[in-house]
Amino acid sequence: MLLTLAWGSLFFPGLFALSTWWLRRSRPEWTDSDCVMISTRLVSSVQAVLATGSGIIIIRSCRDVVTDRHWLSREYVWFLIPYMIYDYYAMYLCEWYKTKDENRRHSLTTFRNFLSQNRLMIAHHTVILLALVPVAQRLRGDLGDFFVGCIFTAELSTPFVSLGRVLIQLKQQHTLLYKVNGVLTLATFLSCRILLFPFMYWSYGQQQGLSLFQVPFHIPFHCNVANAVLIAPQIYWFSLLCKKAARLFGAPQAKKDG
Repeated sequence: MLLTLAWGSLFFPGLFALSTWWLRRSRPEWTDSDCVMISTRLVSSVQAVLATGSGIIIIRSCRDVVTDRHWLSREYVWFLIPYMIYDYYAMYLCEWYKTKDENRRHSLTTFRNFLSQNRLMIAHHTVILLALVPVAQRLRGDLGDFFVGCIFTAELSTPFVSLGRVLIQLKQQHTLLYKVNGVLTLATFLSCRILLFPFMYWSYGQQQGLSLFQVPFHIPFHCNVANAVLIAPQIYWFSLLCKKAARLFGAPQAKKDG
């Protein structure tokens, strides 16, 4: 545990620092805000790839979705904790450089902007650290490694979300890459953050001889509540992505009609 925490504490900030340094040297025309934001997105994407890979390994190794074990289901959570703490700082640093580039005061105003602009992500990280980590590491006992692996794979959409933010930062919203990435973002978000939950219910039902619709009535009530709490923000974020996609793909047609 301690060794994994230590590795995570070195890996994520170290990758961020190295990436920022390299971008400043290789892209001198970019602002500090560009370099810091893109580095933040790179680290988020790397974490997402590691989490998704860990999740796939866990899912494939667990034939019994309730009792089978895999060491990554606990060990990767310890590796994830330093990332969540680092990401608070990275988000604040992005806001700090943004206000610095705009020549505004950056003290209490910056902190307020940070809280306002990132309130959903701050809430997301806080819930993970204060609620999901204790559940994953202690409260669930020796059960449910398969479902922890499923939750890890929800990160599959993160690299596409990050690439979209980078392209916006670099003012590349008009490119084909931005549109293709938008489609991939919607597809991965829908499959790995929303349809993931019916898949978990279906997997349990297959093992227990239950239909998908019978499963909610044959598992503990708190499991249904936990899943509802987890999927609610995903549905909200997906709705925002859909609205953004509608504006993106509807704009050319609107201009043509006008």
